[in-house]
This record gives sequence, structure tokens and C-alpha cells, in this order.
Amino acid sequence: MSDSERIERDFNFRDEDERKAFLEETWCDNCQEVNLGMKNPEEYEQNGIIFVEGKCCKCGNTILTEITDEEF
Repeated sequence: MSDSERIERDFNFRDEDERKAFLEETWCDNCQEVNLGMKNPEEYEQNGIIFVEGKCCKCGNTILTEITDEEF
């Protein structure tokens, strides 16, 4: 396994409040707006970093959130 390999994780294993926060507290680079919401979340680990990726509820562009230790 290489360091850049994407390792799928199950977003639904997270606590309900945690999932809700990741889906609602977003930033869309395309819309340049905060908290528009995210749909179709996918969680994965790559290069030792955990990400949640989904689509902006307003424009449909990809939103990528890096999960840090402070967010656990």
C-alpha cells in the first residue's frame, strides 16, 4: 500500500451530532459562502489525513473538509 492510497471509511460510524456538524458547517470555494450544506458525504483517509468530501447543496461543486484532532 502506498502513502497516497485512498482508504475508504464509513461516515455513518460517526456520532449523529458530529455527522450533522460536518454536513452543515461547510465552506464552498465556488459559492464563496459558509454553511450552505453538503450532500452525498464520503469519508476517507489519504496520506494519514482524514477527509469528508461531498457536494455543495447550493451549486453542486465538490466540498472537501479535512478533519483535524480538534474536531474529534
